[in-house]
Amino acid sequence: MADIRPFKALRPVGDMADKIAALPYDVMDTKEARAVLAQNPMSFLRVTKSEAELADDVDHYSEAVYSKAKENLDWYIKNGYMKMDSQPCLYIYRQKMGAHEQTGIVAVSSVEEYRSGKIKKHELTRIDKENDRVNHIKHLAAQTGAVFLSYKKVLAIDEFVLSVMQNKKPAYDFTADDGIEHTLYVVDNKADIKFLQDEFAKVDYTYIADGHHRSAAAMRTADMARARNKNHTGEEEYNFFLTVIFPDDMMQILDYNRAVKDLAGLGEQEFLQKISEKFSIDQAKELSKPQKRHEFIMYLSGKWYLLTAREGSFDESSPTGSLDVSILQDNLLQPILKITDPRTDDRVQFIGGIRGMKELKRLVDEKVARVAFALYPTSMQELMAIADAGEIMPPKSTWFEPKLRDAMAVHMIEEEFLK
Repeated sequence: MADIRPFKALRPVGDMADKIAALPYDVMDTKEARAVLAQNPMSFLRVTKSEAELADDVDHYSEAVYSKAKENLDWYIKNGYMKMDSQPCLYIYRQKMGAHEQTGIVAVSSVEEYRSGKIKKHELTRIDKENDRVNHIKHLAAQTGAVFLSYKKVLAIDEFVLSVMQNKKPAYDFTADDGIEHTLYVVDNKADIKFLQDEFAKVDYTYIADGHHRSAAAMRTADMARARNKNHTGEEEYNFFLTVIFPDDMMQILDYNRAVKDLAGLGEQEFLQKISEKFSIDQAKELSKPQKRHEFIMYLSGKWYLLTAREGSFDESSPTGSLDVSILQDNLLQPILKITDPRTDDRVQFIGGIRGMKELKRLVDEKVARVAFALYPTSMQELMAIADAGEIMPPKSTWFEPKLRDAMAVHMIEEEFLK
């Protein structure tokens, strides 16, 4: 069962949502965050990217950064820009990006279900990034960024959500600077809340689409709080973490591409010859994308190539081994370009598909990279198959769009157990 709970969200008041709501902390660097804040000082990046208000030489994982984030969160509350709902609610969050539309339930999910594997993961985490999220939660007594979950669609939930959107006035409805529309509905009726909880109780598993570090940090923080609470019951807010849960058929995964700084000492012709052992090589149209699984577009020295994985070069029966990110890594990046660990090798750069093929061309043309590769997007079905098999995806396998906006709903937890 999927145990979802209503909660008293801290969220922007009235017409402040479009000014406060911000892209997640991990999709931009400090320079980009400063540029956003220069244009919009109300942005919630003051909380999620607080180093942007500090000196350049400040360690981003230092006490000063988390203290500044806490100070800024308190500022929103003290000045009445954000308020907590008076009763526990669920929320419906709709996003529209061009022709794509996705609608999910904002709730808090169970740390214990994450621990037991009822909430399935498909990525490894890094301890430094986990520690960062733990420290952020501890200092703020809040989870400011939601974990992006998915589940195998349930018709009754779809119909309920549609009914709410047709009959209820939204709390927020705005279009962000990037053209993405965001709409939030408050579900405060106890019977409606119970209906959604009962329907989700029939869902066997939910799947982390994005937010592995936030999930792991929530569990670690809950364990700390539990150890400090002599009267722990399991119902405290720290036992749950902020999630937005979307049906699988609404998820949009874009390509996640790669650029490499050099050819590992190979000449261009030798490089192409080595590639041809595992891939067929054909000329490709300029700026064209792969059209199906196991196709790759390569940009090298001003030329576009279509690479197609040769039969027998990978195991189609393996959920992980048959992923295009695995095929590229196992047959080209590792053996030919000597990138053994893409998590730590600074010779490889990852480019979200939202930036388009022109970004790959730019990186190579401006000699930031020597060669670039475009991949066909991983599907939600592939992600779920890997999670169901208990396997781990290679790093940077999925790029979900649109991104959830932070501050649409913040989950506050008990401060007294975090000190």
